[in-house]
Amino acid sequence: MTDRAGRLRVLRVIARMNVGGPALQVTGLVEGMDTARFDHRLLTGSVGPGEADYVSLRAPGLPLTTIQGLGRSPKPLDDARALRQLVREMRAFRPHIVHTHTAKAGVLGRVAAKVAGVPALVHTFHGHLLHGYFSPPITKAVIQTERALARRTDRLVSVGSRVRDDLLAAGIGRSEQYAVVAPGIWLPPPPTRAEARVTLGLPLDAVVVVFVARLTTIKRPERFLELARRLQSDHPDAAFVVVGEGDLLAELQTGAPSNVRFLGWRGDVEVVYAASDLVVLTSDNEGMPVSLIEAALCGVPAVATAVGSVGEVVLDGRSGWLCPPDVTALTAAVDAALTSTALPAFGDAARSHTAAAFGRARLVADTERLYEELAAEKGL
Repeated sequence: MTDRAGRLRVLRVIARMNVGGPALQVTGLVEGMDTARFDHRLLTGSVGPGEADYVSLRAPGLPLTTIQGLGRSPKPLDDARALRQLVREMRAFRPHIVHTHTAKAGVLGRVAAKVAGVPALVHTFHGHLLHGYFSPPITKAVIQTERALARRTDRLVSVGSRVRDDLLAAGIGRSEQYAVVAPGIWLPPPPTRAEARVTLGLPLDAVVVVFVARLTTIKRPERFLELARRLQSDHPDAAFVVVGEGDLLAELQTGAPSNVRFLGWRGDVEVVYAASDLVVLTSDNEGMPVSLIEAALCGVPAVATAVGSVGEVVLDGRSGWLCPPDVTALTAAVDAALTSTALPAFGDAARSHTAAAFGRARLVADTERLYEELAAEKGL
């Protein structure tokens, strides 16, 4: 059932290619998969207002087809339009495997694949929506929907063991359905610290603490501003830098202390991390945060909330500091990091760990192996 060239046809569906981990992973797979063995197509919706477009910032020219209405927010008319177009695209391409990413694309893409008679379905959980996103009734509905979809999905991929365990605890899928495939990251060679700071307009002699994320509720960026405020007198030489935009940007800028700078979205994150001494993550919920992997690849240690699979990236006491999702705990951890003589050693450990565990070649190889195993099971 392969094509005339003996290739498996894989159709990948993602709700939108906004700056973040899912878009980075999808780009790595589209660019890295072996075209002699796989005929690979990408369908995506449009980024929303206030979101940065990953493709234009970091992957111009990436081949994709835009599906109208597939963006982030559920809207019945848009969803129906997107579903019809997804079915048309699948019937035209006749994929052996449909692989969906992110929640909305996971719902519409898997329903469309069943309607179109696609033989094999794969869905990746880059995180989950079980904590911190919705009210209890909506969370319950999300869980019920994911349970139903999991029964009709051949492989469930999680970006970390903790994410998988959370999903299994919620009754979503069976353990034998899951494969843990960690993100795979590649960055251009970073500049020197001095070059990076000149590029970003940061003082050459400051201690730079950076926060890189969408400025939205689940990321809790106000915690970063508050810890910067609390540490202002004890660390007057520290610059706290926010990289990202989102629906909270204006509110955060209005209330920010004087030691916080906002740089907006940056496509050259290797420059951001080359300029940094410490990266901070303040989220209530995460899957496998790519920002921490990117920072670690540049030798930057982290202070992070111990949520999701963060502990699989940040080795507590070796490459960074993990703490509860609480501003007092975060402030204490950042203070400890900035006064620690072990900060350079933590950075070296972070680089060593992530280079071995989170390379793009490993992501591509793991995913290709998953497809070939599934194809063999299905007789494709």
